[in-house]
Amino acid sequence: MKKPGLALSLLPVAILVGIIIIASQLFGGDLTSGPAQIALVFAAAVGSLIAIYALKVPWEKIEEAMVTNLKNAGGAIFILLMIGALTASWVQSGVVPSLVYYGLQLVHPSVFLIVIFVFTALISLLIGSSWTTIGTIGVAMMSAGSILGLHPGWLAGAIISGSYFGDKISPLSDTTNLAASISGVKLYDHVKYMLITNVPAVIVTGIIFAVIGASAAKETALDVHTQMADISSTYNVSPWLLLIPAFTIFLMVKKISPILTLLLSAIFASVIACFVQPQIISQISPFDGNSWQTFLYAPIKLMSSHVDITAPNAMLTKLASTNGISGMLNTVWLIISVTIFGGMLEAGGFIQTITEKLEKLMRNTVSLVATTMATCVFCNVALSEQYMAIIVPGNMLRKLYKDKGYEGRLLSRSIEDSATVTSVLIPWNTCGAMQAGVLGVPTLVYAPYCLFNYISPLFSIFVAAIGYKVWRWGKRIR
Repeated sequence: MKKPGLALSLLPVAILVGIIIIASQLFGGDLTSGPAQIALVFAAAVGSLIAIYALKVPWEKIEEAMVTNLKNAGGAIFILLMIGALTASWVQSGVVPSLVYYGLQLVHPSVFLIVIFVFTALISLLIGSSWTTIGTIGVAMMSAGSILGLHPGWLAGAIISGSYFGDKISPLSDTTNLAASISGVKLYDHVKYMLITNVPAVIVTGIIFAVIGASAAKETALDVHTQMADISSTYNVSPWLLLIPAFTIFLMVKKISPILTLLLSAIFASVIACFVQPQIISQISPFDGNSWQTFLYAPIKLMSSHVDITAPNAMLTKLASTNGISGMLNTVWLIISVTIFGGMLEAGGFIQTITEKLEKLMRNTVSLVATTMATCVFCNVALSEQYMAIIVPGNMLRKLYKDKGYEGRLLSRSIEDSATVTSVLIPWNTCGAMQAGVLGVPTLVYAPYCLFNYISPLFSIFVAAIGYKVWRWGKRIR
């Protein structure tokens, strides 16, 4: 097996990015409905041919890497499917409409963005999962914001920003634990060190969302009271329905498996829907409302496939129409394509060559941190998987940081301030595909509004530049 040069290593990535750029112009918001998947598979095919014929890499090795990646992504796929079922069941049972209804009563439109930013941050910090937060509370907040007439990009941006901040600094988060362990750092030392860059980043982000939210609220011409009346005429709204998300959060806090938690919540909500929302169930089931067939058919139907509900206005009709698990299949297809492409890059040695070249740019503290973060971002683009963007740079750079005398905390923070937050900004990354599918907003639409995901890396580089609490050989740099 030969080692690829830099130009050859970059060729599959360049092909992928080139096709994605062209496809985004041609297909727009439908990029992840097929074009992105074709781009990934085509780029993987080209890279495989290069690896086989130019580098003498056996196809069996490439295939093995692809299968391994797919196995690692299996958990994400199952969570994605369960979120599809949960979202549909929460809508049709009245959970989401009730959250929206009471949210519109309690939260003024001018503070809505900052409220959902803070709320999602707290929930994500509590349960340690940005994905679960976005797939549950985020979906409800997205619906409420849409009724207020707020831009979907700003809504998704606030939800994602808050969720990823909470995820990053939560000791329960898998990425937080992974970044700490891969860098040889104690978990709570890693979390405390991240606060140095993330507290100012989240404050600045919150101020911007507060200002933008106040400005956006003045521009909306929607009659909120009319929207609330339409919700209550379509669904039976009740505060008792909020026990369902409370039950879900309880399971999360008890550290029940995310897949099992989401599934139990979806089943619970779909069964409740049969009793609490008979007018909705009558539109779903072809059987008599009180028959045993309805109590079996309706939950399965709403959790698994597309359901159209008639509502008083177009906006509420869109909210009430759900796709269940079937609505997540495009995203599953994208994740499978991602694992194929990432496996090819690993087996062919392409990613190793690129990251080794980046090492040569590390000459001082700022360039060390900036290059580490650039490596993580590149891995998110090339390997299309957040965990790989943590593991690959972590394994490669841990010894380098030690040899240069830097504490492992600097490496773990640099990884989390880049790999974790930028993954959701890339359409063909598993995180980008996941959140686009869950929130119903294309990645390229919400990406410009995920303010925290840009501000956090900038603060990390700034803190490295001023040398604040950056230690080398047991002494502070400055």
